[in-house]
Amino acid sequence: MNFGSDNASGVHPRIMAAMADANVGHAASYGRDDLTARAQDRVREVFDAPDAQVFLLGTGTGANALALAQLCPPWGRIFCHRTAHIETSESGAPAFMAGGAQMALIDGADGRIAPHALSARLFDYPQVDEHDGMNAVLSVTNATEWGTVYSAAQVADLARIVRGAGMALHVDGARFANAVAATGSAPAALTHRAGADAMSLGGTKNGCMALEAVVFFDPGRTGVRAADFAFRRMRAGHLWSKHRFLAAQMIAWLDGGLWLDLAARANAAAADLGRIADAAGLERLQPVEVNELFVRAPRGLIAHLRARGLRAADWPDAGDDADRGTIRLVTSWATTDDELRGFEDAVQSFAG
Repeated sequence: MNFGSDNASGVHPRIMAAMADANVGHAASYGRDDLTARAQDRVREVFDAPDAQVFLLGTGTGANALALAQLCPPWGRIFCHRTAHIETSESGAPAFMAGGAQMALIDGADGRIAPHALSARLFDYPQVDEHDGMNAVLSVTNATEWGTVYSAAQVADLARIVRGAGMALHVDGARFANAVAATGSAPAALTHRAGADAMSLGGTKNGCMALEAVVFFDPGRTGVRAADFAFRRMRAGHLWSKHRFLAAQMIAWLDGGLWLDLAARANAAAADLGRIADAAGLERLQPVEVNELFVRAPRGLIAHLRARGLRAADWPDAGDDADRGTIRLVTSWATTDDELRGFEDAVQSFAG
């Protein structure tokens, strides 16, 4: 019962086969191959963004940090939710890659930023003169670290405030496929049509081996020279020489809607886990919207589940106490019915 992370799942066979096909013969290096051009065009098609500039990378932290560094000068400020991955789990990489940019954290229920909370936080940094620093970019995570999603309308509400403040809007899309599958919205509706300037698109958690992309939807709109991102990626050591293997993954992942099929499968498995938790009377901290489930349970039950083979992350929450703790369960495209039944059996076998 491995519900520790969707990073723990393997590579989907179609994606592995695409990499094997790309392994035949020789190809130009550093993204100058035909597969890379096809992959970039495929991203533009899926997002209905013909002018977008698309850059492939191998890690989510690299994609986030470098995208934000492109949008934020060293004297700038990056706003995000207090629990955002760029704040809690990337070892200061965005600020480092941006040359020392400041992080400004925003509280919000369910992992989301509300418009009034963003406005209030911007009020804390009035930018009267150069002493205040520059409010440069807002990064929103969709789906969030709490397994919730932003609708297109919610993204647009934030984008209007961001645009009015002369800032850029970045979307951390490590689980963007799950958000699209959950909302049924078009990828464009959740990003550039709602006002997003750039995004980090993640495939690694959703069936790929190592695949991320930074997408600048309208490079001229924010005054950012997106073409310069190629130099930033190279300088940071994130330009793969055998780039065709990233491109092959992207093409296979997007073609035929595989990326959304895999995400929908993961979301459905999490919904099944939620029903099992409800039937057992466990406390769910959030509604199950994508492929993450947060459960507060007796610590004895958590220990029992782990003794039965459960892998899940501890997720400390303010409501925990000596008797009860919170764990995060994450499903993936590869979650099996046997794992779900194993979890159900383990919960039911607890004598308490």
